[in-house]
Amino acid sequence: MRHPRPEPAEDRRRTAGPRAARRPGLRTAGAAASALLALGLLAACASETPAAPSAGPNPAPTALPHESITAAPDPSPSATAAVRATIPDDCRAMVDAAVLAQLEGIPLNDPAFGPSGVQPDGSLVCVWADPGADTTGLVTKIEYRSRGPALDMLNQLVTAEGFTCYTPDGGTRCEKTWPNATYPVTDGRTLFWRDDVLIDTRFSNLAPSGYTSAIVASIWG
Repeated sequence: MRHPRPEPAEDRRRTAGPRAARRPGLRTAGAAASALLALGLLAACASETPAAPSAGPNPAPTALPHESITAAPDPSPSATAAVRATIPDDCRAMVDAAVLAQLEGIPLNDPAFGPSGVQPDGSLVCVWADPGADTTGLVTKIEYRSRGPALDMLNQLVTAEGFTCYTPDGGTRCEKTWPNATYPVTDGRTLFWRDDVLIDTRFSNLAPSGYTSAIVASIWG
C-alpha cells in the first residue's frame, strides 16, 4: 500500500513526517469579519458592512455563533439582477502559477475517480489525486446555488459540524479540518459562496496554500 504523499494544507504550513500534513489552527479573528445578524425563516444572513475584496491573504476567520452565519450584504437590486458569475470550465486555468506549483506531479481528473471536468448541469468537478495513493487528494465542485439554499447549508455546517465562517472577498467562506480516521494526515473542507456560485472543496493531506482564493480571483477578479 502506498503512503499518502504529504502536501501543504490550504493557508497552512507543511507538516513534518512521512504522511501527515501540517494542520495549523485557524487564524485569530480579524477586522474583516462583520457584525453578525440572524435573518428570516430561511436563515439567510447579512453582515452590517461588506468585506472589501483583496488580492492579498484572506482576512483571519472569526468563529461564529452556532445559531447563524454571516454572508456579505447583497448589492443594490439592480446589481443583483445583473450578470451572473460564470463557472470556470478548466481546472488548471482557474488557479494561479503558485498553486499549480504545489500540485505539480499530482494527476488531474483521473478516470478512476469517476466523472470530472464540466458536467451536464454546467458545474465543474476537479479531482487532484493519484489513484494509487491511499488518501492524498483534493476534490472541488463549483456549481450554481441560490442564496437561500446555500446559506441554509452553511448554517447547518456551523451548527451541526462546528465549521468556522467569515466573509472575505464579498462572499461567505466556511472551513474546518480534522484528523483522518485511518491515516496520520489532516482532512478538511472549505466552502465559498458568492452571487449564487458555490465553491466546495474536500481534501485529505492535500490543500495547497491559496487554492480557494485563486479560484475566487479567477471567477470574480
